[in-house]
Amino acid sequence: MSIYIHEENSKFHVKQKRQLKKWLQELILLHVKIPGAVNIILRTDEELLEMNQSVLNHDTYTDIITFNYNLGNTIHGDLFISIDRVKENAIKFAVPTDVELRRVMAHGVLHLIGFNDKKEEEQTQMRIEENKALQIYDQMFHVKHE
Repeated sequence: MSIYIHEENSKFHVKQKRQLKKWLQELILLHVKIPGAVNIILRTDEELLEMNQSVLNHDTYTDIITFNYNLGNTIHGDLFISIDRVKENAIKFAVPTDVELRRVMAHGVLHLIGFNDKKEEEQTQMRIEENKALQIYDQMFHVKHE
């Protein structure tokens, strides 16, 4: 059971990695799944656009691309996150960058758990689950919002 955060090529430093890993493991356990190996890889907009085009045939920028390698109930996967998109969305939604990064991390893990967001009702459920995940983080680490 290991969650790895790869920030080497992103020019961005993730704070409180231990807390993030513990939180994501808790999120997996709360959905009655087993935490396996999950890699969170921070990249640029251009790198994710290239992946989106070459792997998924989508010609759009995105904040995350999730690759699911689950084995039964054990959660394994790679989450490629555009730190450029996270920063831009943080400004757009008027939230701190670290909160938006947590939302995107939760989003990817929720995909691995089995949640989708193609249809409107799935998108609504995904937002509910993301918000629950953020509340869990706040409760675990006694975060207070003004």
